[in-house]
Amino acid sequence: MPTLLRIDVSPRGDYSVSKKLADAVTAAWLAKNPTGTVTTRDLSKGGPLPFVDLPWITAAYSAPDSHSQEQKAAIAVSNELIAELKSADTILISSPLYNFTLPAALKAWVDHIVRFNVTFGPNYVGSPASGMDFFSPYIKALFGFIGITDTSVYLAGNSSAVMQGKTTLEAHLAQQTPLVLEAFLK
Repeated sequence: MPTLLRIDVSPRGDYSVSKKLADAVTAAWLAKNPTGTVTTRDLSKGGPLPFVDLPWITAAYSAPDSHSQEQKAAIAVSNELIAELKSADTILISSPLYNFTLPAALKAWVDHIVRFNVTFGPNYVGSPASGMDFFSPYIKALFGFIGITDTSVYLAGNSSAVMQGKTTLEAHLAQQTPLVLEAFLK
């Protein structure tokens, strides 16, 4: 049986253009898939998703059987969202655009579903995905929009290697700190 996962983001309820459009798409999808089911996750209702925090990070980078109660609670929402995502055949996201990008509620959802060794494999630094830096052009464009045009961004890459146990925090900082200082103090 086909499954549609619908993610609604706008808090505008009946006044939301994106939700009205998603209603039309959902109706058409159901007409095409009469035995299908729709799972709707409205990110504007039921309170915001928790942001990724230290217990979440430590749970995401450690074996589930070693999780403390705090880590289990922190990663539970992520597990639920990933299960919804993996059970879907089709995904529909209805979202407004805030400050030239996705709203915080949708970003929180993304942060929960993009998880090392669960929804993606090797570290993206040094892989073809390493060119997917959306932060630098976004932050430069945003600051330029409000009149701050002299901006520089330094990406201190591969910090996730510390969480993966591939290097120590001390070794990573010893490598990156001089580079960050050089870039910042130019």
